[in-house]
Amino acid sequence: MRLRVVLCSTLSALSVLTLLNACGNSATASGDGPLIGVDYPRSDTDFWNSYIRYTPTYARQLGLGLKTTNSQNDVAKLAADAQTFISQGVKGIAMAPQDTAAIAPTLAQLEAKRIPVVTVDTRPDSGKVFMVIRADNRAYGEKACKYLGTELGGKGKVVMLQGGLDSINGRDRTDAFNACMRARYPDIKVFAEATNWDGAVAAQKLQTDLTAHPDIKGVYMQSSFALSGTLQVLKQKGLLTGPKDKKHVYVVSNDGIPEELASIAAGRIDATVSQPADLYAEYALYYLRAAVDGKTFKPGRTDHDSTIVRVREGLLEDRLPAPLVTADGGTYGGVPSVRSDDTSLWGNHVR
Repeated sequence: MRLRVVLCSTLSALSVLTLLNACGNSATASGDGPLIGVDYPRSDTDFWNSYIRYTPTYARQLGLGLKTTNSQNDVAKLAADAQTFISQGVKGIAMAPQDTAAIAPTLAQLEAKRIPVVTVDTRPDSGKVFMVIRADNRAYGEKACKYLGTELGGKGKVVMLQGGLDSINGRDRTDAFNACMRARYPDIKVFAEATNWDGAVAAQKLQTDLTAHPDIKGVYMQSSFALSGTLQVLKQKGLLTGPKDKKHVYVVSNDGIPEELASIAAGRIDATVSQPADLYAEYALYYLRAAVDGKTFKPGRTDHDSTIVRVREGLLEDRLPAPLVTADGGTYGGVPSVRSDDTSLWGNHVR
């Protein structure tokens, strides 16, 4: 089953924040079907605000009643939100735990209560969930590596602005980028900077690296959290130039938010990997509905251009497509890309 809807929302980022960030209070969407809970991990990035806007749309499409909370990147808050959902009688929960180790006790409690869980974007280090919804995060790191390696001709220096290494996503993107660089581009020096998904930290560390190594020619941002700060630092250093300028620093991001796509088209950054915020919302709710209805799944290709893999015993992951996006739609290091103005990209449908 594939749901196809176009999100036409006038909901602003401010109104999302007002609704969902007020002390983490639960919000409700009407629906006559099974009641499910969705915990939003944060609402301070364009990517997650887009996910927040998509979720009620797909809940209505699937006939689901919806309760929502916002754990604000705090695993203790997420555990408390799960208790709230239990008390509200939800039949299933979608969550995106950012600390993928510390969520284990909460998952165990929900399993004991026979409340199915779908995790979005992240995969728990241990414990069982009905389905994991995420793209192949190792592919993110590999695609960024191959793009930068190609553009730099296999030589030079790059900065990797890591996310949080307490997250499977941060570890996957980091490990894959490093492994690809070692194997394919050994003459590229990588400066890895831990940022814990904090844009201010990322900007400060990038500025320090550029001061110490003014010949840095590439930046890999593991998420769009670092976009604004990176552009500001490059501008301050006189390095925010077009790709044909010899001072140009090649920048690759991950997410595919509208600002990234616009920045690629304008030559401010060079590439991103489009993480599917729309599909995350769609299939998180699709699998929750399936779990409530007693359906089961097996590894293999799906009808929505993805592959379900068995990560470990009792844990399936639906790996959704996440294309490399560039200005020209070319192929880099064997990786095909799509143009930043391609209408298939969710970031071109969010305003």
